[in-house]
Amino acid sequence: MDIFFNIIVGISLSSACGFRIFIPLLIMSISSITGFIHLSTSYSWIGTYTSLFILLVATLLEISAYFIPWIDNALDFIATPIAIISGIVIMSSFVDGLPPILKWSISVIAGGFVPAFIQVSTALIRGFLSTVTVGLGNFVFSILELIASLLISILAILLPFIAIILLILLLFIIGSKKKELIVNKSV
Repeated sequence: MDIFFNIIVGISLSSACGFRIFIPLLIMSISSITGFIHLSTSYSWIGTYTSLFILLVATLLEISAYFIPWIDNALDFIATPIAIISGIVIMSSFVDGLPPILKWSISVIAGGFVPAFIQVSTALIRGFLSTVTVGLGNFVFSILELIASLLISILAILLPFIAIILLILLLFIIGSKKKELIVNKSV
């Protein structure tokens, strides 16, 4: 049961990287320092005060940058690979006790694919909003992404099964919006 629980927590936290890269890592760091989660020795660096400070600064910079029209679009270009890497790191920290082939397969597939899908989808939606609203709608969209990342990250630690249900719902909504944008672009 522990590994199943860890996979649910890992998928939930890693998926939140698709909305904001550093928030899930910051929540993970805070959770480790306060004793809510226990990280293996390989990932204990995440639960240090140095990491907490660095992740806090990175989170504040990331959040601030996404509120600046057109900069947010530029950030999407570099955020996509970083979200994937962060998701893989987070996922691998929760399945650290598995045999290496299983650990890295789960980490790359579950920890990398979900944040990639979310990040690419939100980048597409943000690009559409930038075009339609001349960047003014991006402010509201950035708030929604921030809330989604915070909510999923916190729920992943406190109520992981609720987090995964919320994640599935958000993936469905994002997927349908992405499909609408693709269909509308081709028409």
